[in-house]
Parts: sequence; structure tokens; C-alpha cells
Amino acid sequence: MASKASIDNQFLSILLKITGIAILTEYATSICKDSGEAAIANKIELGGKILIIAMSIPIISSLLEVMLNILP
Repeated sequence: MASKASIDNQFLSILLKITGIAILTEYATSICKDSGEAAIANKIELGGKILIIAMSIPIISSLLEVMLNILP
């Protein structure tokens, strides 16, 4: 499906990893909140967000390059 949509396999791999991180982060946060550890849950959420942003840098940079090529 990715080849038919002409999506680079590297970007697809990154998106799958980001999705996995988001699911695991949500699961761990829910466990912490259920056990009454809201502070730890907040730290896990923050760590997950930082990982997601760090992993999405190649996608963001390629989008910026495309935008700069479109603009005159």
C-alpha cells in the first residue's frame, strides 16, 4: 500500500514506531493513574511526547523542504 501511495518506507517505519510509542505511553499512564500515581503518569506522558517529537524530526524536515520548494 505504501508503494502505491508513493510513500517512502522510512517514513512508514517511523509512523509505525510513533504509533507504538503512543499506545505504550497511554497504557503505562493509565496503569499509573489507576494506582494513584498521577505524578509518575505525568512524567511518562512527557517522556512519550518528547520521544514522539524526536522521532518525527525527519518527517517534519522533509515537509519543510517540500513547502520551501513549492513557495516561489
